[in-house]
Amino acid sequence: MFKRKQQTDDAHSKYPIAGVISLVILIMAIFILCMNSFYNVGEQEQAVITMFGQVQGVKSAGLYAKIPFIQRVHKVDTTTHGMPIGYTVDQDAGRDDEESASTTTVANESTMITSDFNFVNIDFYLEYRVSDPVKYLYASSNPDSVLKNEAQASIRSTVVNYTVDDVITTGKSQIQAEVKEKLIAALAENDIGIQVVNVSVQDAEPPTDEVMQAFKAVETAKQGAQTAANNANQYKNEKIPAAEASADKITQDAEAKKEARIAEAQGQVERFNEMYAEYTKYPLITKQRMFYETMEDVLPDLKVIITDGNTQTMYPLDSFSTQVQSAGNASSATEESK
Repeated sequence: MFKRKQQTDDAHSKYPIAGVISLVILIMAIFILCMNSFYNVGEQEQAVITMFGQVQGVKSAGLYAKIPFIQRVHKVDTTTHGMPIGYTVDQDAGRDDEESASTTTVANESTMITSDFNFVNIDFYLEYRVSDPVKYLYASSNPDSVLKNEAQASIRSTVVNYTVDDVITTGKSQIQAEVKEKLIAALAENDIGIQVVNVSVQDAEPPTDEVMQAFKAVETAKQGAQTAANNANQYKNEKIPAAEASADKITQDAEAKKEARIAEAQGQVERFNEMYAEYTKYPLITKQRMFYETMEDVLPDLKVIITDGNTQTMYPLDSFSTQVQSAGNASSATEESK
């Protein structure tokens, strides 16, 4: 009798514990069910809802409900992402600031051949974002890898059309514009739900130190040539106006002399015509007048020499006249002194 009562008391003592455990399991099941019935989508995300492998819709930012354990939520980050091509970015452990970051060159990505058969290391930075989350998740098993491969193909097909000088110096902006255009076309053909935001050249340099030094020497020579050309142009710009002014002065002087000679010739022609008109009226008188005028011009400068035809010594008349004039002046001075 006592034993049966003890068994009954033990059974009653176990039942409350089992009830508590059942209640706890029920509460946990309800909690898990509630947790799987709601989901939250962030501001920079989009969620793709699937059920039995079929896409049911795309949700933007907000709080939503779903059928637990049947519908699945795949969240996709829609912010702009960056992808280095030709190098990798390494950061110190425990630090995320850019100052602690260092880069490592990836030779098989950065080494390119140019149109003049030279090698060059060129690095790009690609910025992209997800434009269609459904295609991003299901159009390709690894869309980021497809993007990188297409970017490398676009870069190589573009750089090969430029010389090494253009790649390193002045052609960077045009190269990155062409790469972006080709990459956009390739992604549109693949249709993997990714949109290109920007493509920029980070760095371009020769692959070895020796080649780099040679290019620096070439650039120095180019700068020297440009400086010499600028100096020559400056000298030209300084000398040409002076030469043009001198040429204008010479031309003006020649024009003035030409006008003077023409005017003089026209005056002589008019004088000759007037004289000819007088000659036709009075030929003898005109001849005599012309003879006398000519003698007036000739005789003052003419030297007269007297000789008997036999002696070898000839005496110019002007020396005698000078002596006579000097003697006359001396005698006049003597008489005046008396």
